[in-house]
Amino acid sequence: MKRSRVNEIMAEAEEMIAEFGFRLPPFAWWSPAEFRARLPQAQRVVEAQMGWDITDYGQGDFDALGLFLFTLRNGDLRDLQDGHGMAYAEKLLISRKDQISPMHTHVIKAEDIINRGGAMLAVELYGSDAQGAFDETSGGVVMCDGVPRRFGPGEVLKLRPGESVTLRPGDWHAFWGEGGDVLIGEVSTVNDDRTDNIFREDIGRFSEIEEDAEPRHLLVSDYDKFL
Repeated sequence: MKRSRVNEIMAEAEEMIAEFGFRLPPFAWWSPAEFRARLPQAQRVVEAQMGWDITDYGQGDFDALGLFLFTLRNGDLRDLQDGHGMAYAEKLLISRKDQISPMHTHVIKAEDIINRGGAMLAVELYGSDAQGAFDETSGGVVMCDGVPRRFGPGEVLKLRPGESVTLRPGDWHAFWGEGGDVLIGEVSTVNDDRTDNIFREDIGRFSEIEEDAEPRHLLVSDYDKFL
């Protein structure tokens, strides 16, 4: 993706988030120079990979296959392994109309996907085989706002604003905005986007950025390069 396009997506996301009355944390607004100046105090932000995240999954067509994310908070995997401490994470996502977040699952992370506002959120579901791999013949059971719901292979849940689904490791899922753009909340166990996204297709989690403009704000995938 070109950096200029990343900057445009950020600006569009800022507008949508503001329309719904949501406020991002202070570090969201740091320029790259401010981030470098604050780095001694911001090590936790960097280590936890908190902040802006825009991906086209390396496929070069963000409008068709892509996702906007902002990681608001993220715990420590060691706390999760120990069974106490900060074992949770929270994200804000935007799924545009008919923009696919591709079929994937997680090995560690369980997550609530919440329609925070906008259009309908469509979530396509499949189950796993005995080894946890994608199984086109398998369904399963998920919790929708505390109520169990059985799904068949390839069934699409339609979540209205305020509704949610709880997905556990082995629940394969893809999602998109149906009829319009959707603001999405994600509440989960500790998040590790480098290693804990297992895609059905051979695609990448992060985008390669072509530097044709100065960054509006740094992406989490920029931290190693710029900081």
